[in-house]
Amino acid sequence: MDFKKAAELLSLCKEYDKPISQIMMDRECEMTEKPLDEIRSRMAVSLQIMKDATKEAINQPSQSMGGLIGGESRKLSDLQSSGKNIAGNLISKAIAYSMGVLEVNASMGLIVAAPTAGSSGVIPGVLLALQEEYDFTDDQIIDALFTCSAIGYLAMLNATVAGAVGGCQAEIGVAAAMAAAAVVELMGGTPEQCTDSASTVLMNMLGLVCDPVGGLVEYPCQNRNASGASNAIVAAEISLAGIHQLIPLDEMMDIMYTVGKKLPAELRETALGGCALSPSACAKCKIKH
Repeated sequence: MDFKKAAELLSLCKEYDKPISQIMMDRECEMTEKPLDEIRSRMAVSLQIMKDATKEAINQPSQSMGGLIGGESRKLSDLQSSGKNIAGNLISKAIAYSMGVLEVNASMGLIVAAPTAGSSGVIPGVLLALQEEYDFTDDQIIDALFTCSAIGYLAMLNATVAGAVGGCQAEIGVAAAMAAAAVVELMGGTPEQCTDSASTVLMNMLGLVCDPVGGLVEYPCQNRNASGASNAIVAAEISLAGIHQLIPLDEMMDIMYTVGKKLPAELRETALGGCALSPSACAKCKIKH
């Protein structure tokens, strides 16, 4: 039941008439030799950690270790509660939750690094907002997390999820691609629409650099998690409308990886370029410009 490419994954979905989530669960059971109940139980733990992180940031805001972020999630949640938000409840919640998880991470709290700590807000932000707006059960969200896992596995195998290797497009981009595919499946889309949405995300975020201020996973990482969450929802809606992605996911992952390797070292998590060299950012971190 293993697959190495998105095309192989889609072939398995067609052969067995199963969604991506079920193929991924079958693969995990086969590879780990564990029963499905145990596999799902482990994923349920991850889901609970995601939920706790989003609630913690809103209910008990905390300053990050580097002092660059803290309290943003509560502000966004308050704006949404006031009815003055302009993005609609789904996206407003998604960006609040995604930014909140980054706050928890940066203040040494417990998060799920899916696929990385720096991009850990995207998937919970999107899926938990969707759960609230559409009343999905925890079991349905757990299914969606396996869909996320399938896309993340392909990225790890064929490209990268490391900002130091491929820039922020490899972290936030892959996280958003994972989330987009999960949204499409949750909303009744086909496996092909799931991979189309993932490809659309990577295309939209192609070339995004990794330039953490002060070398910390705080800023602009937190804002980019919000952007990635929004991007995932946009890509999912495009696919669900029946708009086909010209470039298949396998090719888009190759493109992302190639572009990432061509980024200069200054723009790949070294804090030697981009936002990290902003005079204001350097002053905040007490770095001589």
